[in-house]
Amino acid sequence: MKIIMSTCPEKEAEGLAEKLLDERLVACVNMINGLVSKYWWKGKLETDKEVLLLMKTKPALVNKTINRIREIHSYEVPEVVVLDISQGNPDYIQWIEEVTG
Repeated sequence: MKIIMSTCPEKEAEGLAEKLLDERLVACVNMINGLVSKYWWKGKLETDKEVLLLMKTKPALVNKTINRIREIHSYEVPEVVVLDISQGNPDYIQWIEEVTG
């Protein structure tokens, strides 16, 4: 299983999460509010309030999920990184497998 991490503006988080869930690309989205991101963008240091999305999915859906995030995200270059789930509650892992497309 995989965890896909992405950040987005607060006003966008709910809609992005629901689209990915409705399309069965992910089994679960945790939305962590209150994140402050500092980063370089086009030669300027930026600071933004964002929401961190932690999305659980199966390996076969990672590329499709990344592409979908890139389509619907408002950022020109959205953060999308993927982490491996090497171990976990077998029942939870099975649930992710069952509820994703």
